[in-house]
Parts: sequence; structure tokens; C-alpha cells
Amino acid sequence: MSAKIRYLIFDVESVTDGALAAHLQYPHEEISPHDAIARWRKTLMDETGKDFIPYTFQIPTAVVLAKVSEKYELLDLVGLSETQFTPAEIVERFWRGWEKYARPAFVTFNGRNFDIPLMELSAFRYGVSIPGWFSPFAKSFEQPRNRFNQNAHIDLCDILTNFGTTRFNGGLSLAANLIGKPGKMDVQGCMVQDMHNEGKFQEIEDYCRCDVLDTYFVFLRTRVLMGYLSLLEEQKLVENTKKWLEVRAGNSLAYQMYLENWGDWQNPWGRSEDNPASSPSAAEG
Repeated sequence: MSAKIRYLIFDVESVTDGALAAHLQYPHEEISPHDAIARWRKTLMDETGKDFIPYTFQIPTAVVLAKVSEKYELLDLVGLSETQFTPAEIVERFWRGWEKYARPAFVTFNGRNFDIPLMELSAFRYGVSIPGWFSPFAKSFEQPRNRFNQNAHIDLCDILTNFGTTRFNGGLSLAANLIGKPGKMDVQGCMVQDMHNEGKFQEIEDYCRCDVLDTYFVFLRTRVLMGYLSLLEEQKLVENTKKWLEVRAGNSLAYQMYLENWGDWQNPWGRSEDNPASSPSAAEG
């Protein structure tokens, strides 16, 4: 790969460790891992209206990463999932890949609250050393885990909520729909556990792949918002990425589905070049 990878946009899908849930949640009962998960989900649904078990009891079943250049071009989209790897191998390859590509900036949507902590805790669980991520001897504002260090991790939800000052009701799906992209389609995050129980590992990876595409396009629009890209430059990247997907759609049901639900952003300026903000970006001087 000739272009340098500057950003790794990623998303994680996870499932509950049933044995751990049975042992800690129901320690004095003879209950199977499957039944422990089902019972806990029902209790959560009755109490909160949501059945998602805390991430501390979860393990990754799929991670998809988009490799993006300094010029914000999509270079590749790779999946690490239980179609090929164990959860421990997924975690090890995730962190080693970050090191291999010279520690590019992670880009997530609400990853500071879920994806990153899950991958950190999974490294703890599986004994994967990640000293470069913790960098305990660096100045606090230079440590990758510092919330405001966007050279290490850009959480798009932080950008859109002023670092948690407001709530972003609608999540990634809303943000994607605002710019004409599919957002959630046939699969929702709450369905992953049941899909995993049914052995639908490829379907989970495909769902994760579509989420990463949404995140990529939302990332591009935040670059316009912040002045790193002009609208004209962003729209060219969107056009090129659509062609990239079309070339590969024949071998990917995820890309086929994404393109079938593709929507073009309705430009209120008529043409991107008519937008007064489409001059060379402020970040370019």
C-alpha cells in the first residue's frame, strides 16, 4: 500500500461471555451460559427498556477497520471476525495492526464510551501488551487515551456534542442520514447477540462493515465542518468512494446492500463549488 495510513476508522461488534455472566451474575445457581444471557437480557429489558449487557462482560466477535490516507482517501476496508479468528486473535491483530501502521489516529462514533474501552479490556483479558497506547510516561495531554488528544483518537460523537455537553439522539444512523447515507438498515446492534447464537458470523461482519462506511462519510463531513476539507473536496471523495465500492460489490454482499440504500446528499447550494465555504480549507492556510 503506497499511501500512508493516517486514520483507522473502526467499529466493534461484541457478544456476552455467557460463562462469565453465569458465574458472576448467578453464582449460586446451576444455569447454562445461554440461559444466563437470556435471563439477564430479559431483566434489563424489564428494568430499563434495553437488553444490552454491559461491555465489561462482552468479547469482540467482529472488528472492521477502514484505512484512510492523510488526504482522507479510503484505501482499504478489512474485517477481523469470527469467520476467521478467535476473539483473542481479533484483539491481538487489532492492536498489532495499529502498531504496524505507525499508530494512526483511531476514528470512531461514540468509541470512547464503548469500542475503545472494550478493546482495552479485551487486551487485559487476553494478555495483549499495548504500552504504546497507554504511554504512561508521556505528558498527560500527549497520552493517546487523553480525551482531547485528537492526534490519537477522534470520536465523532465528541465533535458533534462538544465533548459530551449535549446528547446526540439518533446516533450514527442519524448523522449518516443527514448526509444521505444509509445508516441502520436491516440489522440493529441489539440483534447481534441473537445472530451470533445462530452462527451468522458473516452477517455480523457485514453489518459492522456498513457501520464503518457510515462512520467514514460522517468523518469526511466533520472535516468540512472543521475546515480541513472544502465541500467540493469532500464531494469528490464521496464520489470516488462510491466508485471504489462499485468495483468491489460483486464480491461483497455488504457493499451491494450499502449501494442499494445509497442516497446522494441534497446540496442546498446547487453545486459544491457555489458554496462560499468551498474555497481552499482554512487548515491549508
